[in-house]
Amino acid sequence: MSITHGKGDSPRYTGDGVPNTVSSIPLTDADISPSGEVTLGTLVKHATAQVSTLVRAEVELAKAEVTGEVKKGLQGSLFFILAFTVLLFSSFFFFFFLAELLDVWIARWLAFLIVFLIMVVVTAILGLLGYLRVRKLRAPEKTIDSLKQARSVLPTSYSDAEAHLASPSGRHAR
Repeated sequence: MSITHGKGDSPRYTGDGVPNTVSSIPLTDADISPSGEVTLGTLVKHATAQVSTLVRAEVELAKAEVTGEVKKGLQGSLFFILAFTVLLFSSFFFFFFLAELLDVWIARWLAFLIVFLIMVVVTAILGLLGYLRVRKLRAPEKTIDSLKQARSVLPTSYSDAEAHLASPSGRHAR
């Protein structure tokens, strides 16, 4: 029987999915060769590896920080949702109280009818405001234009890339 570790079960991650460690760049001189001579190719190779490690470490650190903060935010928003739910259920008692209060001066059936009509009018006003806000939404035109431009610049298939590289205006010669 094999044991598989999910992302949260791995010893590399804590229980909430945040990594225990973030890989870093070694602070030793990686460019020392046994002969003492360092070629340009070796320097480029080491620089590329170190930049790649740095970028990966920064991305992993940012991901770990954002993951933790998002989880805290979601936990906090859960309490706001629960508070709103209790408030929503409590509104029933407020409207019942309002109808009973109106019952002091007018007939009971008329008091409840007035409260009902007030609720319908408030619902209609809030629905209209929501509709007006949603109607103002527009498509992300700048993003769509940017993606269209990227599609025209980037080759869409391997054969397009081959044709582009083979053309005289291509950046790389074969």
